[in-house]
Amino acid sequence: MLELLPLFFPVHPPLIYTQNTPAQNSEIVSDNQLVRPLPGALNKIPVFNSNSPELVLGEGILLSTFPSDNKIDETAHLNFPFEGRFDVFAHHVSKPPTEDDKRTLFIGIIAHNPTSEPVSIDILQGASYLSQPDAPFITLPSKVEGSNIFAGPGSRVMGDILQGKRQDIFPPNITIPPGESTMLLNVPIPIHSLTPPLNGRSTYMRLYSSGKVYIASLAMYQDNEDNPPSLSQWENLLTNASLSTPRDRVPTPPEATGQRIYGRVAGVSEGNMWKIDLTDSPSSQLLTIPNSGEAFSYGLSTLVGGTLGTNQVQTAPLLVRYPDTAYSAHGNYGVQYSLTLPLINPTNETKTVSIALSTPVKQDAPGVNFLNPLPTQTFFRGLVQVQYRDDNNLPRLQYFHLVQKRGEKGENLVTVTMPPESQRLVSVDFLYPPDATPPQILTVSTQ
Repeated sequence: MLELLPLFFPVHPPLIYTQNTPAQNSEIVSDNQLVRPLPGALNKIPVFNSNSPELVLGEGILLSTFPSDNKIDETAHLNFPFEGRFDVFAHHVSKPPTEDDKRTLFIGIIAHNPTSEPVSIDILQGASYLSQPDAPFITLPSKVEGSNIFAGPGSRVMGDILQGKRQDIFPPNITIPPGESTMLLNVPIPIHSLTPPLNGRSTYMRLYSSGKVYIASLAMYQDNEDNPPSLSQWENLLTNASLSTPRDRVPTPPEATGQRIYGRVAGVSEGNMWKIDLTDSPSSQLLTIPNSGEAFSYGLSTLVGGTLGTNQVQTAPLLVRYPDTAYSAHGNYGVQYSLTLPLINPTNETKTVSIALSTPVKQDAPGVNFLNPLPTQTFFRGLVQVQYRDDNNLPRLQYFHLVQKRGEKGENLVTVTMPPESQRLVSVDFLYPPDATPPQILTVSTQ
């Protein structure tokens, strides 16, 4: 039976890291394996990325890519039009601004057509869940097999998108008349039936627009959680409001040294997928398995201060941002890692090969370090998909929900027996879940 945690949404600090030291009462356990840079790169699809302030305590604009024309606060609008493929990500938390405040916070995501022709937006996939009651944080084992396993709204949203789902609240298509606006999302974050009164909502949408559109995420209070604001109310707030306050902590510039505050994201990040075949070299089509008793890894979601010796920063750059928010999309929330491993055993002996995802201690220095015993902080919580042919040559598609503490060496996702001079294709896919903390590694090991 799954053990329920206290019913609250964990509000995290804005990614403050000096994490390359062991936790209290933990010892560092070194693994002698090479971490390779991940070949390839993020694609160029823009992502509307609304995550600051994470804890929303005031009405106003969370993120606006509208032009500043005819707006009261010109600095709140980043003037970035979307067209064709783009994604929308929003992740925010609500609690009462004051103890006696009984209002309900609504999150609205508005789309505007500035052109003289109708614009059609296809909602290819979409999901939006509350922590309570949709996706409570429950205690799960480190690895559970199943496609409908989740703990927390970020975990559930990314699991849905990974499986190509579109939640019922999203229509397949929306048409916006010339010069008009429509709501892509208009939903509450109810809190007053909860103890403590704290709740969060995660949202992700994959979209295709036939023409230019501007997008904004907004926060507004209503007396009744069953009475969402009207389109005209949202339009009025967009025109007349400033950025929601209080703000998150200001991030440390990337070139700074010492303690680093990465900050939370409010802007347009570039890239929603890292898709690549992992091979021995750019000119090769195969990945040679490690020698017996050895392993190698690839860094995942590596970032400034946490490259694991690869010198590779995978963090999605920001095309536009507010000056008091993150300099890039640290953590790559919502980014899909789609990795194919065309394994080859070039030896004349049968080998047993395993693939695992782990959460080592964050560091810039080469090497992989884990902690024993594990600390209490959860650093990864999400669904992973694996595809391969098993030892009977049957195609397998499996989903595993992983929960990993900081410094945790993950359990094997796939183990295959490879005869001499044989090949085996394995694919690993996941969307980097909100509230996870980078970096992670994907490890190939041979017994």
